[in-house]
Amino acid sequence: MTTKDGSTHKLWGGRFAGGPSPLLDAINRSIGTDFRLWPHDIRLSTAWAGALGHAGVLTMDESQALQQGLERVAERLAGGAQPVATDEDIHTMIDRLLHEEAGSVASKLHTGRSRNDQVATASRLWTMDACQRIDAAIRDLQESLLAQAETLTDAMLPAYTHLQRAQPVSGAHWLLAHFWPLDRDRTRLANAARGTAVLPLGSGAIAGSAFPVSRTELQQALGFASISPNSIDATGDRDFVAETLFVCTMTAVHCSRIAEDLIIYGTSEFGFVKFGDGFSTGSSMMPQKRNPDVFELARGSGARVLGDLVSMLGTIKGLPSGYSKDLQDDKRALFNAVDLLLLVLPAMAGAIAELRFERGRMRAAVSSGMMATDLADYLVKKGATFREAHGAVGSLVRQAEEAGIELDALPAERFTAAHVLFGDDAREALSAEASLAARDIAGGTGPNAVATQLAAARASLASAETRGATELAR
Repeated sequence: MTTKDGSTHKLWGGRFAGGPSPLLDAINRSIGTDFRLWPHDIRLSTAWAGALGHAGVLTMDESQALQQGLERVAERLAGGAQPVATDEDIHTMIDRLLHEEAGSVASKLHTGRSRNDQVATASRLWTMDACQRIDAAIRDLQESLLAQAETLTDAMLPAYTHLQRAQPVSGAHWLLAHFWPLDRDRTRLANAARGTAVLPLGSGAIAGSAFPVSRTELQQALGFASISPNSIDATGDRDFVAETLFVCTMTAVHCSRIAEDLIIYGTSEFGFVKFGDGFSTGSSMMPQKRNPDVFELARGSGARVLGDLVSMLGTIKGLPSGYSKDLQDDKRALFNAVDLLLLVLPAMAGAIAELRFERGRMRAAVSSGMMATDLADYLVKKGATFREAHGAVGSLVRQAEEAGIELDALPAERFTAAHVLFGDDAREALSAEASLAARDIAGGTGPNAVATQLAAARASLASAETRGATELAR
């Protein structure tokens, strides 16, 4: 019999002569992890009680008593009710509290359902909500990037390949290179959310419920997009966890790459950017230091979230069909990744909003040698093949390096000696402004192309609220 403090309350155990070992209780107890599922468990249990009543499995009075009892349990949990020693998980705790609030009718709530489909449903509801929160946080980071990009349309800095100076680009173009990966993350997140919105409730332990409960009614009541087609798959499926973790990992990786750029560009050696006071720390020994801790922690978080994804994939890759207790660890990996990402994303957005870009240092890092490709293009436009143009310009670059001067400081006769098609206007091809202007192709760094890209980015954010409210919920 259940006591007031729950000392004998358990959802299973009738076929056992004795109680479990304390060591089993210690490893089996998951309430420290899954306690946060309680609002979703209350919600699905309320819907289940209603469905049992509509199916005639319970009287309407019993159904309403259960729903009212669950409402009071929710009030107690919201008010700070804590688990007792025998609460194996949050589902056990809610069942115990429901018995205290509703009496013996609480024993009828579990009719036709298992903890297997109950846990799967609560986990999916939590994940659907988490996808909404992550989407909003990614959008805020994009907003910070775009706001800064819109101030840098007339700024210029080197773009790098192999971390070597390559070609000049506009500051806006560089920042938007970090905007679009996050946009892809939001598309992946919407897909993961749709994959999550499949109702498992009604699948029972593995073979389906033996009572004529309307799963369509449950789907509509709980906001799922569809109903699971196979009860075996429904209780053992954690693809939605792995997919959400993959999106979290990709987002964390993209945050790490943004952070790496800014950490490098914020060094004294580069000096392209200054970090704001609100998101910087100092040194306990060196008074002059300004450390970009937010970006370093964001860079490190990518490894932690990747570890959660690998842990989840490692857990499910060898499981047989149906439910196994290994799946209890899905929530540890998922909760950790989501919690971390919801710390990193707002911090990144705030830190980026505070950045101050040093346009003079950025422009000074653009040297004439970076327009070597433009010089080769000049020869191609005069009729040379690109291969011979590449060779001619390469020889000029070598001569400038050997002389310790910039490419545009070479005497005119060196140009004509390198290729007969070089004319008096050859040095005009070494203008950084001309280089940007020449690359006005869609997706390029030219002024019109960047203006179009900024408009597309702004349009993407303008439609974000609609995307978050509809696509993520479908």
